[in-house]
Amino acid sequence: MLEDKATRITLFSLRSAPMRAFHLTWLAFFVCFFAWFACAPLMPVIVQAFSLTPEQVANINIAAVAVTILVRMLVGPLCDRYGPRRIYTGLMTLGALPVFALAFADDYLTFLLCRLGIGAIGASFVITQYHTSVMFAPNVVGTANATTAGWGNAGAGAAQALVPLLFSAILFLGVDTAQAWRGAMLVPGAALLAMAWLYWRYTQDCPQGDYATLRRDAARLPPRKGGWASFRQACGNYRVWMLFLTYAACFGVEVFMHNIAAIYYVMHFDFSLRDAGLAAGTFGLLALFARALGGWLSDKAAARWGLDVRASLLCLLIIGEGLGLLWFSQASGAVMAILAMLVFGLFTHMACGATYALVPFVDRKALGGVAGIVGAGGNVGAVAAGFLMKEVGDMQGTLLWLGAFVAVSSLCALAVRFSAEHKANEAALRDRALAAGGLAR
Repeated sequence: MLEDKATRITLFSLRSAPMRAFHLTWLAFFVCFFAWFACAPLMPVIVQAFSLTPEQVANINIAAVAVTILVRMLVGPLCDRYGPRRIYTGLMTLGALPVFALAFADDYLTFLLCRLGIGAIGASFVITQYHTSVMFAPNVVGTANATTAGWGNAGAGAAQALVPLLFSAILFLGVDTAQAWRGAMLVPGAALLAMAWLYWRYTQDCPQGDYATLRRDAARLPPRKGGWASFRQACGNYRVWMLFLTYAACFGVEVFMHNIAAIYYVMHFDFSLRDAGLAAGTFGLLALFARALGGWLSDKAAARWGLDVRASLLCLLIIGEGLGLLWFSQASGAVMAILAMLVFGLFTHMACGATYALVPFVDRKALGGVAGIVGAGGNVGAVAAGFLMKEVGDMQGTLLWLGAFVAVSSLCALAVRFSAEHKANEAALRDRALAAGGLAR
């Protein structure tokens, strides 16, 4: 029920179900993204180990994000049906298997298949956003979604920065290069299993409890379609597909950058593996605050000017991302490239946060379907970027084209508008939640 949702975020409290979900969702997301991108900064070593061609590298990058499209569309409706606690625990447990298997890959095809399987872990984002959306009230849900996503997303940046250090530490112990990168991949696999146990032990599906228990008393279960009914209803809403495209433009570019940033700095600016990882890691670590900033701005603007301003803000952020990406693609020096990457990365992460600050308001009765479809859009964007790189044949040229595409996609955000009745209903829900006071303490 709406009045049971938290109306404020108390960061240093774990006493309430919403705040336990808040902290465990971002931590689970962090671990999942760390595992998803753990091998990205090691690609220069892996390329040599398997004698990979540029086309094979592009195929691996595409595989890393392609399967996530399907899994993201699946887990949203599954959360409606079975609850985020069960789906998240299952995803992390199963996702650990291809991570461990990657450490034992001995040829290109096996590596490609493992990378494909690991891509399923990227669906963790949808579950994170679903879980915080059902735990927090309209006045803070944008901030809650963006903060948990941002802190979790930082797992990708942490992987870029820390995995090369882990690799170097294993080398220091006397292990040869061929085995050191394999040893480094065992760490994220173990972390996934540990996080799965924590999530199962300390979270619940919604403020009232677990869906399985609540369904014994239908009056206590929040009214929401389940399974494919949620997915079908979301498919019929044009706003979902506009946000699908905007998320392709922001998160899609983010994922693409995580996969190519380290090798880009090695190839274009002669960085060492460690320095390239640190440079690439700064892009991901921006998510620690930038995503939250995008969601917070969306909440504050909506409180003053109404629901439609959330879409207008998203449009401006995507324009800033596109212009920054164009600048990055044309940077000729390493310092200028890093500066440009930080600028366009700031807009990219803020746009991601602003997108999911809008998602909970599109269709409350099909939240899982909406979250899943929009989330899949991000991976469609990353796959499209991968195919664009194969077509262009050059990373710098690919980034130039991406900048132009991103800037044009901002028009999709402007197309997201709501009826007067929809806006009135949302305003009433917000007022009711504030009057009730929420659960977070």
